[in-house]
Parts: sequence; structure tokens; C-alpha cells
Amino acid sequence: MFPATWSRLSRAALPRGGLRTQSLLSSSGPSNWSKVVSDAEKLVGYPTSFMSLRCLLSDELSNVAMHVRKLVGTQHPLLNTARGYVYDSRHNLQTRGLIVLLLSKAAGPSHAASGLLSQDMVSGIYPSQRNLAEITELIHTAFLVHRGIVDLKGWTDSDGPLKDMEFGNKMAVLSGDFLLANACTGLAQLNNTKVVELISSAIGDVVQGIYSENYSNTEESSPTDGVDVAAWEEHAFLSHGALLAKSCQAAMELAKHDKGSQRLAFMYGKHISLGHKLNSDLQPFLKSGAGESASFSLSAAPVVFHRQIVGQDRWRQQLQQATTLRNQLDYSKLLAAVKSEKGVSSAVDLCCYHGNRALEAIQAFPSSEARSALENIASAVNKF
Repeated sequence: MFPATWSRLSRAALPRGGLRTQSLLSSSGPSNWSKVVSDAEKLVGYPTSFMSLRCLLSDELSNVAMHVRKLVGTQHPLLNTARGYVYDSRHNLQTRGLIVLLLSKAAGPSHAASGLLSQDMVSGIYPSQRNLAEITELIHTAFLVHRGIVDLKGWTDSDGPLKDMEFGNKMAVLSGDFLLANACTGLAQLNNTKVVELISSAIGDVVQGIYSENYSNTEESSPTDGVDVAAWEEHAFLSHGALLAKSCQAAMELAKHDKGSQRLAFMYGKHISLGHKLNSDLQPFLKSGAGESASFSLSAAPVVFHRQIVGQDRWRQQLQQATTLRNQLDYSKLLAAVKSEKGVSSAVDLCCYHGNRALEAIQAFPSSEARSALENIASAVNKF
């Protein structure tokens, strides 16, 4: 599924160097992304931020919201997740369902879809495809909520009362499970065994990816326990790309499109997800000024590239130099070390590679406003 070495990827990405130069000089990334998503939402009938409104306004979640208010004043991540879901100013949380709807509209009805009534389509999208987009958002949100579970071994008084943090963990587990249960119920109602198989395997992929992420995060302090670029891509696909890629494929299956169209939809979802993940990982390295403190993960793509370029011995030395007397990392020193080599530029090249592959995949679909919106989303991933 993934290239064995970075050299193969770099050969495919470097001929498009002009695009990389443009993306490095662009300073309107977030605002451009928001505009692209906002314009695309108008094509599918309604904003995707309202897709899960039926679920979010249910009596069960209203009861959950009332209990979550008890966490106000603590540092529990569940609060930030809930706040971000209601007010997502950068349009990062709701894009998966939007892309599923845009691909459904771009592909249109299939000649084999004789049993599907075209008069049931709204804005060129079948009701089952809209339900799938909602299911995709519910699954993604469920995992976001589950990620808000706090490891209380590192709890301090500044995080808030211990009993409130424990309560927050219980709410994160139950709320995430509730969303997953609703998604699975909706999935069964689609009455398509292949779609059920695809989305079920995507849920398994996300679980595996999150497990791998959590394992590597616990080993971050050890300079010898790193991953190479191929392994990073595999983990990123599992935790960030599998759900969207397989949902895009499932949307084609619901409209009875052939395997070629399903494969192209899968490839678009896969590459757009990896490109977006790389763009997100690159932000601290491209936006931070001199002497500015910026925290980042040691498993971020630029750091993975940097470790591979300088070697483990040099990386171990740089970690030691960036460690303070209190045994804490000085991220500004580590940031400068990573930016001094080619790790950042290599990550930018890989981001552009995935953005270009997504553009290539969508070219096979008929020319339309929906396809143009998908092209704009892929282009926005390459701007920082």
C-alpha cells in the first residue's frame, strides 16, 4: 500500500517543485482552506457542520452536555473537543462528510443503478450517500471524544480536581461509545453488506492507528525508538486516512459504480487525508518565528524525516542539548535543529506529492462544480 522507501516518493514529487515553492510562499493557508470548504458546502445542499444535528440534539446527548458542564474550569480535553465541534472556525472537523458528499455528486448516478430512483436525489446525491456522510462524521467524532481520555498518572492540581478529571474520562468513554453505536445503527440501515464491511474495517484501522500512536508517544523520550518515513505513512493512513478513503469508496458502492471508480475515490480520500496530516504537522515548523516557543510531537513528519537524515547518534545528541536541567525538552532549540536540516523541506515535498496524487485521482470524474471543489480542496492542502 505504501512505498518502501522515500526515494521512490521523492522522484515522483520533485518534478513538481514549482508547486512546492508556491506553497512555501503562501501565507493565507487557514483562510484559504476555510473559503474552499465554505464554497464546497454550498454545492451539497447544506453545511456539513449540521450533518449530525439529529444526533447532537437527541435527549441522550442533551443529558451528556448537561453533565459535561461540570468539567468547566478543569483542563480536561473533552471540553476542547466539544467546543471545537460546535465552533470549528478552521473547518477541520467536518470535512470528511463534505468530501464524501462532493465525490458522490461528482460521480453522479451510475448506469448500473437501475434500482435507485433518481428523483430521490437531492443536489445530485442519493439519500443513502448522505446517510453515509453522516455516519462518517459520527465515527470520526466518536474517536475524537475517545482521544480525550486523560492518563491520570500525570495528573497535577493545575489540571483540576481529581474526581472531576475521573468524571470527564467516564463521560468521554460513554459519549464516544454512544456516537459509535448510533453510527453502527445507521450503517446497518444502509442494507449494503459491502459498505458495512468497508466501514467496519475502517473502524478497525483507526483503532490500530491510535494504538500505534499512543505506543510511540509513550516512547518519545527515548531517542532510539523512532519510526522511519514508510512506517510513519502507514500509521498516518490507519489513524487519519482509512476512514475517509473507505467512506469515499463506499459512497461509490452505494451508487453502484464500478470498481475502477471505487478505487479512484479511495485513492482521493487516502491522499487528501495524508496531505492534510502532513500540512498539520508542518505548521509549527513553518509558522514559528525566531526564538518563538512552539510545542510539537516528536512523531511529527518533519521530525521523522530529520531523524532519518541526521541518524540516531546525531539525533540523540540534539535531544540531549535541548533537554533542560529539569529534564524537560526545550522545544525552541529542537525546532531550530530540525529546521537547520532538510526534514521540513522533505515533509513539504511529501505533502505536495499526496496533494498532486489526489488531483490525479479526481481527473477521471466528469467535469463539474463538485469536481472543481474537490480539486480546490486538494490544492489547498499544498498551501501553508
